[in-house]
Amino acid sequence: MQVATTFRHMEVSAPVRDYLQEKLSRVKKYIEEPIDAQAVLSVEKKIRHRAEVTLVAKGITIKGTETTNDMYAAIDAVVDKIERQLKRYKDRLKRHKPLSGRERQVQKTVLKAESVDEEGSSEPIIIHSHSFSVKPMSVEEAVMQMDLLHKDFLVFTNDRNEDINVVYRRKDGNYGLIEPQQGA
Repeated sequence: MQVATTFRHMEVSAPVRDYLQEKLSRVKKYIEEPIDAQAVLSVEKKIRHRAEVTLVAKGITIKGTETTNDMYAAIDAVVDKIERQLKRYKDRLKRHKPLSGRERQVQKTVLKAESVDEEGSSEPIIIHSHSFSVKPMSVEEAVMQMDLLHKDFLVFTNDRNEDINVVYRRKDGNYGLIEPQQGA
């Protein structure tokens, strides 16, 4: 496992880095693939110790953040949180059949806001564009992936009918699903 550790507002500490790597090695039992981890350890207002860890492995990204009065306790708490998320993810994957070979290519584009507002401009200006594969998944798996990524919405291919769907977090805390209307 590759662990990149960043220290903010505190001195670089080899014992803390070693402790973090030792604790993160526990997640290997949930994912066999190579795992990349980015950790940001920081001290806020000289008393709040914050540990933020992002794991990228096997097509998923899991983030966790914890703040306590002790850096070691913050590391323990964030690793426990990530471990619970991975355990839940692995349990849900066991209940679903993997659907390989039916991935779609999706392109994400970010437009410059001023170019959309200008009346004289015929084409908006593209700032950033990114293509990625989207594997078919169930609605439940999409909600789980959205929670793991700490996002407010997720665009995915529904494994039931192979349509592009969107799940989103509602203001009341529940989830919504947007499906295309068939044959209207």
